[in-house]
Amino acid sequence: MRRIRFKFSPEKARAAIHWMVREKPGIDLHALLKACYFADRAHLNAFGRPIFGATYRAMKFGPVPLEIYEMAKGEPLWLADLGMDAYPWRLDGFRLRLVANSEPDISVLSESDVDALKEGLGRSTSMSFDARTSATHGADWQAAELGIMSYEDMIDDSPDKAELVGLLRETSRFMRL
Repeated sequence: MRRIRFKFSPEKARAAIHWMVREKPGIDLHALLKACYFADRAHLNAFGRPIFGATYRAMKFGPVPLEIYEMAKGEPLWLADLGMDAYPWRLDGFRLRLVANSEPDISVLSESDVDALKEGLGRSTSMSFDARTSATHGADWQAAELGIMSYEDMIDDSPDKAELVGLLRETSRFMRL
């Protein structure tokens, strides 16, 4: 059976990380990664597609969007795809700080993406570390196979779930997020 798998959007991830670091200077890595998870999951359920298409790993302190984690840490892997020499942020310990005065290019994000990110960031930053961890240890995290979470498990139960899962299994790999 084919799994739901999206092509990761490094442009959207860069814009979202830059925007969140600008909105919440010194945001800790855990809060940023959980904000991305909350936003991606909410957007998937509301609109039938995630924002980023990241690969989520179920880790001890909750889901981690692997590609976004790499970018947040400043790993150069995605810089060539983005046509950049450096990220406009730096990870100091567990906190992200801006190192450039540039504005985030949120034009790559749809209005619904931005709304979900605002909600996800607000939810994540209003919680303690323990509360965020607990809130992200749901059924999708628990059902991870070999540590990789499934988008099928991120979709909320509803009368239309089977239809949406079937559609996404066939079309997700062709979607441009």
